[in-house]
Amino acid sequence: MTTPFAVRKLGHAVIYVADIERSKRFYTDVLGFKVSDEYPSSMPPNGAMVFLRCNGDHHCLALVGGKDGGPGKSLHHLAFELATLDEVFRARDHLKAAGAQFVFEGRRRAGCQVSVEFLDPDGHHLELYWDVDQIGSDGRARPAAEWRPTRTLEEAVRMAPPGQDTTLHDSALRSRVEARTDQT
Repeated sequence: MTTPFAVRKLGHAVIYVADIERSKRFYTDVLGFKVSDEYPSSMPPNGAMVFLRCNGDHHCLALVGGKDGGPGKSLHHLAFELATLDEVFRARDHLKAAGAQFVFEGRRRAGCQVSVEFLDPDGHHLELYWDVDQIGSDGRARPAAEWRPTRTLEEAVRMAPPGQDTTLHDSALRSRVEARTDQT
């Protein structure tokens, strides 16, 4: 099977932590990470989360507090960056053809990346994404009112947050998305 996309880099890791405040202090005070965003414990589906950065990406590490994934499991998921939005659509099609079990597709909240999430053969949660928000020298993240969460890639194209260009460059993909939009 030829892969119709190319992973550019390991984008971020998300881990479970026993005490989110303790872990946040460790990563910021000891390792020098900066906080981009935080979710309160009341925010579903994961509750308390802290998004940390060590470069311009909105996050390279996120902490999920007060939970664990089961005995001996501290990894929530790994995410890999793709170069274009078109590649995310092609990745979704490729993964479906390969029989991958999907967890999510669309755009979540903080970071505003468009992604597909799925399980590998051992049940590890993986994400292929495009266009995570960048944090400038002022240290400010996009306000929550601009996140534009969606549940499909097609919705992510239609409901882009300010400044995110969701133009598809592959005309066949663009036609397919437009056709699905007309059906809804």
